[in-house]
Amino acid sequence: MTKRSQSPVLLLVEDDPGLLSQLRWCFDDFEVVTATNRDEAITQLRRAEPAVVTLDLGLPPDPGGASEGLATLEQILALAPHTKVIVVTGNNDRDNAVRAVALGAYDFYQKPVDADLLKLIVQRALRIYELEQENRRLQQSQGISPLPGLIAGSPEMLKICRTVEKVAPVDVTTLLLGESGTGKEVVARAIHSRSNRRDGSFVAINCAAIPENLLESELFGHEKGAFTGATKQNRGKIEYADGGTLFLDEVGDLALPLQAKLLRFLQERSIERVGGREDIPVDVRVICATHQDLQALIAENAFREDLFYRISEMSITIPPLRERSDDAHLLARVFLERFAQQQGRAVKDFSPEALNAIKAHTWPGNVRELENRVKRAVVMADGPQVTSEDLELSDAGEDPLMLNLRQVRDDAEGRAVRHTMQIVDGNISRAAELLGVSRPTLYDLLKKHGLNR
Repeated sequence: MTKRSQSPVLLLVEDDPGLLSQLRWCFDDFEVVTATNRDEAITQLRRAEPAVVTLDLGLPPDPGGASEGLATLEQILALAPHTKVIVVTGNNDRDNAVRAVALGAYDFYQKPVDADLLKLIVQRALRIYELEQENRRLQQSQGISPLPGLIAGSPEMLKICRTVEKVAPVDVTTLLLGESGTGKEVVARAIHSRSNRRDGSFVAINCAAIPENLLESELFGHEKGAFTGATKQNRGKIEYADGGTLFLDEVGDLALPLQAKLLRFLQERSIERVGGREDIPVDVRVICATHQDLQALIAENAFREDLFYRISEMSITIPPLRERSDDAHLLARVFLERFAQQQGRAVKDFSPEALNAIKAHTWPGNVRELENRVKRAVVMADGPQVTSEDLELSDAGEDPLMLNLRQVRDDAEGRAVRHTMQIVDGNISRAAELLGVSRPTLYDLLKKHGLNR
């Protein structure tokens, strides 16, 4: 193994100072940290996050037995379940070595220590750790990108993804509903990319961003001389989208005269340029979006009811970020990686208080607000971690030093079970299969976390 710029961390837990010193110099390919008892071992585990641990079972206050070593093993695996632990036992202590493996140790080694052989076992454990870590990373990347450009891990958004997959191949006019910043255009692009029109153009226009007197020309085009300044013929967005997809964002802001013209286009599938007399056929799929309550606008006579039914052959409501359990953390990490790479910053992660702040914030600006805050934080961060100050968020008074890793693990377990049960609509057999546990174990987990079917 060659020396790496960022060496993997190895924790040696051994109460014999002479042996500890000997082992320390054997592993020059590792960043070695040491501990002589359980408290020191757990401190180093939290601080250094080692990939591999060698653990002498004979630790004080029970150096002649294995009770303290086995207790340390259980605590290490509870706090860092992916860490590979190699237990080191006495020459005639095979029973405790086997017991340790049954508790979750990666392997065992019996004294007296042969440094070369132990080094080989440690290097093999590191290789397994790295392969498993890469496998988890690949599984996560697949989980957060079920559709091109769409980052989703929550049951709420995975349901949206399944709907998109069903709607995309069918040429129906689709209405996307949701608060500003929830990612309606991202969903529209995902529909286009999975449709039969994927090779055509995706043309987007924000109906609220263009003055009313210019929007008609933007949409439908105009003939030369149609109005002052029209010095040449121009095609509109609808014509440019021919053979592809037209995305009309903030359709609720259309003025009533334009609503009538849009309705005619949707019915006839042809347009007439401003100042023109010719009907021009256009083959285009239309996706509309709005953050407004169109039913309320209809009641106020501000939106045509017949147009509403024409644009909502299929409706998809995108939930706000505050209702998408844990998607904020997922999105934040993706944005962090993207912006750190774009801006050449060595920012790798969020501090514990930053993660608390992300969880506590209600995100009134939804995904757009989160993206902007992370982008700014990457620029402002002084070290390898983004802090809550960098995000300009409060951590809601939670002390990150009080973070209990066992509690975090239990919380994550509970969320995983709850989300899986939602995805499979309470089907116990299917949920057990997805979670990789037996049915009795799943029933125990449901009881543990106060969940029902």
